[in-house]
Amino acid sequence: MREDVENLDIRDVTANWVNAEVLARQIDDRIKALADLSHTPLFFGRLDYLHAPGADRAEGAEGERFYIGRRHVHDAEGDPMVIDWRAPVSQPFYRASKKDPLDVALRRRFGYTAGDLTAYEDEHLSDPAEAATTSKLLQQEIERPRVGPMRDIVATIQPEQDEIVRSGLSGSVCVQGGPGTGKTAVGLHRVAYLLYAHRERLARTGTLVIGPNRSFLHYIEQVLPALGELEVKQATVDDLVAHVEIRGTDDAAAAVIKGDARMAEVLRRAVRSHVTLPTEPVVVVRGSRRWRVPAYELEQIVRELMDRDIRYGAAREALPQRIAHAVLVQMERSGEAPDDRVQDAVARNAAVKAAVKAIWPPVDPAKLVLRLLTDADFLAVHADGVLDEDERKEILWARPVRSTKTAKWSAADAVLIDEATDLVQRTHSLGHVVLDEAQDLSPMQYRAVGRRCTTGSATVLGDLAQGTTPWATRSWDEALAHLGKGDAVIEELTAGFRVPTDVITYASRLLPHIAPGLTPVASVRENPGFFEVRTTATDAAVIDACAELLRNEGSIGLIAADARVPALAEVLTAAGIGHLGPGEETTHDTRLTLVPASLAKGLEYDYVVLDEPRAVVDGEPDERTGLRRLYVALTRAVSGLIVTHTAPLPSQLG
Repeated sequence: MREDVENLDIRDVTANWVNAEVLARQIDDRIKALADLSHTPLFFGRLDYLHAPGADRAEGAEGERFYIGRRHVHDAEGDPMVIDWRAPVSQPFYRASKKDPLDVALRRRFGYTAGDLTAYEDEHLSDPAEAATTSKLLQQEIERPRVGPMRDIVATIQPEQDEIVRSGLSGSVCVQGGPGTGKTAVGLHRVAYLLYAHRERLARTGTLVIGPNRSFLHYIEQVLPALGELEVKQATVDDLVAHVEIRGTDDAAAAVIKGDARMAEVLRRAVRSHVTLPTEPVVVVRGSRRWRVPAYELEQIVRELMDRDIRYGAAREALPQRIAHAVLVQMERSGEAPDDRVQDAVARNAAVKAAVKAIWPPVDPAKLVLRLLTDADFLAVHADGVLDEDERKEILWARPVRSTKTAKWSAADAVLIDEATDLVQRTHSLGHVVLDEAQDLSPMQYRAVGRRCTTGSATVLGDLAQGTTPWATRSWDEALAHLGKGDAVIEELTAGFRVPTDVITYASRLLPHIAPGLTPVASVRENPGFFEVRTTATDAAVIDACAELLRNEGSIGLIAADARVPALAEVLTAAGIGHLGPGEETTHDTRLTLVPASLAKGLEYDYVVLDEPRAVVDGEPDERTGLRRLYVALTRAVSGLIVTHTAPLPSQLG
């Protein structure tokens, strides 16, 4: 298939060089999408239907056989050999069961080792004599060692996951899922499905995956290309709101206030305060005639624009046209017959421009936010009844700043500037946005993301128990309201495919203290996993644990409180153990990653050594956030976990 595309001759099918360039670009993209993936088979399953799908199921009608794979594959004649996993005919591979076979006589799963077919497993779903069994190949695929970046899960998608993946483009979905429930994979595969089912629409409007940090985005970046989807953009929330350079930080109290949704009202008032009702008429001179628009009529025009509550910039652009229209009405009354060109000329008249500048001056969003944060009186006026005096003092900068370029903006300030920018000029909306690790966003950050999908839909992924910011989400209903997707369907995934039973059971001891009422994850892994808590006297025990786990196959993560990472890096180097940072791809020779606890979220390793749980908790501004950070760190292991500590463990772990 790739060779066919490479051999296309487009010399005689393009009208000009522009068409040729566009077509050549499309061909290049198609070649990239058809690239071979090492150790990745073209198909992983087979369905034998009792009857041909869509055909009359009369007695004697012949069934049909389909091979299911990551991509559609056809032969030299164009006949399908492998059906894309996203096609409707493939859906029973994930949904069919003994109770509801969906007209499937046989479901076959194929097992591979390094790309070679090594096993297969059959289920005769429509045979009442055969009992339902657990697929061993499915279990082996789930428990396969994790090395390198995240991979697709098309061979192991579960029925409850498939329902979310194949939900429609028009509606938004929120997925609450504990560690290892596959919520990130579900979100990415939902994007792949939507691109398959609504390719033309999303090609026009665009799709975006938003992650918590660059390390996480690097970890997941190969999933969609492996499924042939190359056009999906990836970003962090900080990337979306990068109107200014971030050089400063806020303390927790100030960040919480700046991230509060009430700041949107403060900004709205501040932007609208620039409008001044006119007190003087506008006199337009054209040739020997003078046309006068009185102040009361100008005021009426301005009030109408304000009442419409359209964007500040859009209203400012409309104002000169409204004034020009008032002049044209007078011209028509006097017997003239002006057209659109006359109206445009009047709108560009110096007197009209001067009036617009005085009534509706331009607003620079960064300068506006800077004034709010440095001018106590300006903030007090526009935050009256919204923020109390103590809250206003908390977010005011102690020292004056000369300009927006010299200001030491924080990440929360950038979000405020993004809100102000949207008040002035509408933010471009995409067709679909996936927001992962959403529980860590502030209300204002939710609003920033929501602006990117006002006319599209969203897939929101997160776990309330893993919220590790002072402003972490308290409920999904509240978060979705800030996002502008209050009608989104909330789904919960509770079956754990990644974390071993013993590990998730131990970590779940923290749930009553960090997320009361949340359903604990139930591991479906047959392997209980390796789990041990070791009381130690020195850091040498941590190194011994790493060396011990490196004897196993797969990746190793050493997770520690951020403050302890530099010291542990020195100890590892002194011991001759090579290590990587988060986001760096493991190699055959270097499989150990040293991970600060603040960056562990969303990552996974075959084996994990967790250093000093008490230090992880104490590294956060409050105990609840610290325990949530610890919960994240405890649940990164796929096959085994060793916890080492010299200080006493947090009492919540029992």
